[in-house]
Amino acid sequence: MESVKLPDGRVLEYLVEGPADGLPLVLHHGTPGGAVSRESLFPPGVRVVMISRPGYATSTPLPGRRVADAAADTAAVLDAIGIAEFVTVGWSGGGPHALACAALLPDRCLAAATIAGVAPYGVEGLDWFEGMGAENIEEFGKALAGPAELEASLAEAEGSFAQVQPDEVIAAFGDLVSEVDKRALADGFAEYLARSLRHALSGGTAGWRDDDLAFCKPWGFDVAGIEPPVSLWQGDQDRMVPYGHGRWLAAHLPQPEVHLVPGEGHISLVNNMNQIVETLRRQAAV
Repeated sequence: MESVKLPDGRVLEYLVEGPADGLPLVLHHGTPGGAVSRESLFPPGVRVVMISRPGYATSTPLPGRRVADAAADTAAVLDAIGIAEFVTVGWSGGGPHALACAALLPDRCLAAATIAGVAPYGVEGLDWFEGMGAENIEEFGKALAGPAELEASLAEAEGSFAQVQPDEVIAAFGDLVSEVDKRALADGFAEYLARSLRHALSGGTAGWRDDDLAFCKPWGFDVAGIEPPVSLWQGDQDRMVPYGHGRWLAAHLPQPEVHLVPGEGHISLVNNMNQIVETLRRQAAV
């Protein structure tokens, strides 16, 4: 694990895996989540950069941050590593942050992919909560009520996740995991997810809080104005980020390559990573 100190005094932790001459790929983790090793997830020839967003693990919190702020933070980490151009993937809560990089770093971000990514809140044509599991409906309801109510709620939820072990993940997520996602967790993804959750929450819930609040207010950019090519991946068995979010993004991103995948859930969709990376390579022409 490495870290970079930003001009405003904040520290961001990050992890780099893969060959130095590999395709630079920035992976934006889910919510909650953090930078933990998952090299086997990606095909050979990829140099993966994972950044713990502000407030997760040892990254300094940035209260009031917007989704858009991820672009400058990503650029600062890439500058420290010595990477100019890159492609990016955002899974779940990382989806909006990958789109932020595409929108705000169009001279560096060659292509982006959003996997089961959150759509903006309060937009016309999207019932944001439709099809969402009970735990997320409650969580985002607290976020809309304000930081104080959300913090109290996350403090209670922290007990289920901060020390979670792989065999406890399915129970911890409750109504949020569909049957296909339960199978994906049982097939090995639970180990990674448990490590990510434990690491993310090792410094408290500030990152989780600020992710939730950022999703529920204007992101700081318009998805319709994104210039680099974007591929969108969404399953119809997703109870964390419902199918409607993918449909809305597919209709409002400029000419996205759309993969609305029947039978896939929120977690199982990640098993398509080889195809996702191939798509990014093709779109970025590298």
